[in-house]
Amino acid sequence: MIIQQGDRVQFVGIVLSGGIQIIKEDIEGNINILSHLGINDIFAETFAYADIYECPITVQATENCEIMFIDCKRIIKKCNNACVFHWNLIENMLSMIARKNIMLNQKMEILSKRTTREKLLAFFNTQVQMNHSKKFSIPYNREGLAFYLCVDRSALSRELSNMQDEGLLKFNKNEFEIL
Repeated sequence: MIIQQGDRVQFVGIVLSGGIQIIKEDIEGNINILSHLGINDIFAETFAYADIYECPITVQATENCEIMFIDCKRIIKKCNNACVFHWNLIENMLSMIARKNIMLNQKMEILSKRTTREKLLAFFNTQVQMNHSKKFSIPYNREGLAFYLCVDRSALSRELSNMQDEGLLKFNKNEFEIL
């Protein structure tokens, strides 16, 4: 566990190696995977900069990983030397935050769909655009994909099988091809 829901966060995390998941668990214990992050992705910046006392999410490793933590106040404070490095750091941080905002908007678009099939089609469309290919792999198993899409795992598996039977896609585990 990297961050536990309820922790106070005063740092920005940067994934140097491996992968992590951002998870939100509701009061009934239902899990929603908000995102899967990999090398060079940042996390916890929203909660660190907003100075939220209790972090509403959990961050956990999905594999062996290395994380660098940076005090958020040191990033935004003006450097006494006005060094180029500091300006580059701020510029890169803003760029990462903007890309993350785009990713969250894509997820919102996917989750706004009403049916499991519509959510899958929107998710696959996003994957095709991101990978510039109709063949891609995803970082989730069936249960993880169901958590990410906020759908029942058995309904997800049934819909994937139906879509394959209809000739819309082929898949094996987490490898997909849109036909």
